[in-house]
Amino acid sequence: MKTGAQILLECLKLEGVDTIFGYPGARTLLVHDALMEDPDIKHYLVRHEQGAAHAADGYARTTNKVGVCLTTSGPGATNLVTGIATAFMDSVPMVALTCQVTTADIGNDAFQEADMTGISRPITKHNYVVTDVKDLARVIREAFYVARTRRPGPVLVDLPSDVLAAKTKAEIPETVSRRGYQDAPGLNLKQMKKAATMIDKAKRPLFYVGGGVTLSNSSEPLRTLAEKAQIPVVHTLMGIGTMDADSPLSVGMLGMYGAWYANMAVAESDCIIAVGVRFDDRVTGRVESFAPKAKIIHLDIDPASIRKVVNPALPIVCDAAEALKTLIDLVAPAQHDLWLKEIEGWKEKGPLPRQQADYLVPHEAMEAISAVAGENPVVAADVGLSQMWAANYLPFSGPRQYITSGGLGTMGYALPAAMGAAVGNPQRPIFAINGDGAFQMNCQELATCAQYRIPVKCIILNNGKLGMVRQFQKVFLGSRFASTNLEGEVDFCTVAKGFGVQSIRVDKKEDLPNALKKAMEIDGPVVLDVAMHPDCFSFPMVPPGKGSTEALFTAEDWES
Repeated sequence: MKTGAQILLECLKLEGVDTIFGYPGARTLLVHDALMEDPDIKHYLVRHEQGAAHAADGYARTTNKVGVCLTTSGPGATNLVTGIATAFMDSVPMVALTCQVTTADIGNDAFQEADMTGISRPITKHNYVVTDVKDLARVIREAFYVARTRRPGPVLVDLPSDVLAAKTKAEIPETVSRRGYQDAPGLNLKQMKKAATMIDKAKRPLFYVGGGVTLSNSSEPLRTLAEKAQIPVVHTLMGIGTMDADSPLSVGMLGMYGAWYANMAVAESDCIIAVGVRFDDRVTGRVESFAPKAKIIHLDIDPASIRKVVNPALPIVCDAAEALKTLIDLVAPAQHDLWLKEIEGWKEKGPLPRQQADYLVPHEAMEAISAVAGENPVVAADVGLSQMWAANYLPFSGPRQYITSGGLGTMGYALPAAMGAAVGNPQRPIFAINGDGAFQMNCQELATCAQYRIPVKCIILNNGKLGMVRQFQKVFLGSRFASTNLEGEVDFCTVAKGFGVQSIRVDKKEDLPNALKKAMEIDGPVVLDVAMHPDCFSFPMVPPGKGSTEALFTAEDWES
């Protein structure tokens, strides 16, 4: 006979879980007590439950495992919501364990009761409330099965405290399935042959790839296919690293803050092979003008993503890895020299800005980081200007090197996500790149990094402003900067010291390379407070409602 808490841990180990990020409360007492006796699972005590969710997210994105977070009931559980929604939008496999009031108290407005299954229903792939300890093992196994298969996503399991205390004979199912749930679609060979024919006939074919390529571990077959057929590749924010940035076939990131030449390639292509993407608004701009000359082949594992925004000529529900491997055999070798030369011409005509100034500018900051990052770093970028600077100027060579909150755009993501990534990847250099506004959202996790000696190098690109909103105000509102000035300068080095973390302040751009080298030599977390000019922005930028090629290269372009 075992308690529900003991059965829970046994099931977690069966799923390969060795790491949990969490925060205790009265309803989690039995789980944390059981964790004390279990040497196979390490619990990391975060300082805020949102940090636990983002840490589990960063762990999952960089390890290809399911991330796990654990909280108590009520506010402890509701504090996970933003992190769960972040994972849901970006298809991150996660299991959130929220402890709950007793089954008898559910629905009676008991102390610290919250309806987590109701609250989380729109932002989870599935959720459960366990009301009988005999169902616990099956539910946990199902939760991991659903989280990691098909299009991955977060699953929430609500655990009443009396269920965790109840005893039963542990009967853990050896196999798991859900009625009506197919873990992977079958591949339609007839459709794949149609796709190959369309690709072979195209004069200006283009791959448009996203996070689905990373999630399906299909970066290598993508590269093989692109090289065989000499097809250039554009990627989304979530698709960074699917192609080596140094490859001659890598065109860069498309979309609102992407490269103008990448958007031009989409506009002039006659055949787009879209793999693991959902045609979100930050990519398409005005949908009516997106890829007007192209026949679109859309390959995606989620049927709900197909025809949701655009109507492809050939929709194929499939696993990206299986589809790309099949296309390698079906697509004929080809040369597209004129097409590639045309793209090179756009790169020369409208390159990414590399301004020169007496102060530190974005590409210089990213080049300094790249110089110390090594061959296989993890860069967790927060939301805002720092996110786009890292996306455009850091040369990522492989998948799972750049992680960020893409769909939800969650400020405060970088530090706890980098923390989770560092726990899951102890041999890799780990960076959190934030603006000063985003850093203040979850800076309390420095204390977690200090407690466990988690070696995150946290770089604050400090312009004293909410930079991306300020850019919109400058471009569209005539420089009326309302509520974007972070008045009352924060001494981030003192903040870091208070949490037990070493810090370095960088006021001059020539000091950044040495400061980064010093940070890498320190065994443990480090904060670098790097001064940035408030008028450093992210261009090119496609204004909302405009077509993807109608980019602004300066703030003044809007007025003209």
